[in-house]
Formats: sequence, C-alpha cells, structure tokens
Amino acid sequence: MGLASAHGGVVCRRDLRAAGVHRNDVRTECGNGRWWSWGLHTVAVLEVPMEPVGHLWRAVWESGPGAVLDGPAALVAHGMTHFTPSTVDVSLPRSSTVRDVEGVTTHQRRRLERWIRAGVPRLAPEWATIHAAQWASTDRQAALLVCLPVQQRLVQPQRLLDTWLGVRRSPRRALLGQIIPDVCDGAHSLGELDFGGWCRRHGLPPPVRQSLRSGPSGRVYLDAEWDGLVVEIDGGHHLLGLNPTDDALRANEVALGSTRVLRIPLLGLRLEPDRFMHQVARGLGLPVLTCA
Repeated sequence: MGLASAHGGVVCRRDLRAAGVHRNDVRTECGNGRWWSWGLHTVAVLEVPMEPVGHLWRAVWESGPGAVLDGPAALVAHGMTHFTPSTVDVSLPRSSTVRDVEGVTTHQRRRLERWIRAGVPRLAPEWATIHAAQWASTDRQAALLVCLPVQQRLVQPQRLLDTWLGVRRSPRRALLGQIIPDVCDGAHSLGELDFGGWCRRHGLPPPVRQSLRSGPSGRVYLDAEWDGLVVEIDGGHHLLGLNPTDDALRANEVALGSTRVLRIPLLGLRLEPDRFMHQVARGLGLPVLTCA
C-alpha cells in the first residue's frame, strides 16, 4: 500500500479516511490479520516491511496534536548515524493534550522552535542538537551528540553556534558553553590557553607555544613543546575533510626526529583533563600529580 510504504510500514487513520478507506474497512483488515492497530491513530500494514522510520511516525501521530520529533530522534530523522536513542523524544505545544506512548518521551514547550515539515515532522537540526545534548544521560554523551551532527554535516557549525548563543537557560550551560564553540571551531585558540592552565594545575613546567619547525611542505607551528616532547591540541576542524591526513603527516615528520608527539583532542581536554595531563607528565618523566 502506497501510504504505508511512504511512512515506513505504517499509516495514519486520518490519511486512510482521506483516501476513502472507511473505519469498518480498517476493522476488517485488522480482523483478517492483514493490518494491525498500533494505537489510536496508527495502523501497521503487515504486507509492507516495517522500517525504523515507522516508529518515528507513530511517535508523532500518537503523542498529541502538534507533536514533532526532538533531540536524538530528530537528529536520526535528519540522517544521523552511529547513535541509537534509548527513547523517542517528542516535543508538543504546552496547550496540547499529551498521551503516554510506550518508548516515547514527551516534552511540552511554551514555544516550538524552527521545525521541518518535509518527512517526519522534526525540529531543525541546530535546535535538535542543543536539546539532545541537554537531555543526554552523561556529559560524555552530551559531547557526542554535539559532535556527530557537526561531523556528519547535518548542521552548519555557525548556525549551531549562533543558536546556542541565543539560549537563555540550559541545565548544562557550563559544559555546552565550552563544547559547542570547540566543536564549531569558534574557540580553537582557547584550547591552547586552557592547556597552559592545566599544566600549571598539575605542576608541569610551562611549554613553549607555537614553536616553529621546518617541514617538507614549509613552516610548521607546534601548539606546545618541551625538550623532546610535543603536544598538539586538536580542535573541531581537525576532524573534517582531509585534515586528519595532514595532521598525521605533520605529526610523523616531528616524530621521525628525536621528539615524541602527543595529540589531545580539545573535546578530550574538556571531558578527561586529568587522564590526558597524566600522559603529558609521564612523557616528561615527571611525577603524576592529581589535580584537586
């Protein structure tokens, strides 16, 4: 059936009525085992293979009037991969009557931000990313849910950054206030300043910053250097395009000499600073100090 195929194996009763399928016809098909009633508004057509998007359509239809996908579920609908949400987040206007749906988490909002009508109704990727990070179960998951949409080109970094700057309140304001600019590459130089602060906290000698080396492709500036050890701080732009290849070539050129190279993702410095700084201390042959 065309309607079900267009919605991942499910169809809304409203659309069936518009197509001339009476409720008695639906009852007959369900009674004969060809269809399956999956809520007040959703019917699964068993002749059509069920697809993951069918669950998303059901979540929107069954949750209440004006419902749209939000958070990780919205990002999955936008095309995000390598993350499986544990629940389908749906946002609705505060005036809507909300129904409990198994596997769905509803959020009533005073105002729905920009949302997309084509396909499953869902919040725009910049807002879905911010909400996903705010609702994440851990800080690490929050960071992941900022990284994936940017890395997979689902959201424009500048649009995400601009949207975040307009957010008044957030349960993770301190963390996201660091991570979102880092991932959007709006604070790359800040990472090197932060690294210097972590060196002081761990009792490490200050590194030489932006020291100049000569390589086959010209001059190379190193983020932080001690005698025999280099640390490179990788901001969000290091993950894009051919940058990983260029970074590897650059690090290898340094490592082929007498200098060792440690790479620290800026995001890693936010989430696991002590563990990375312990590695730096070991690289310098100094005692590992625990930062209070």
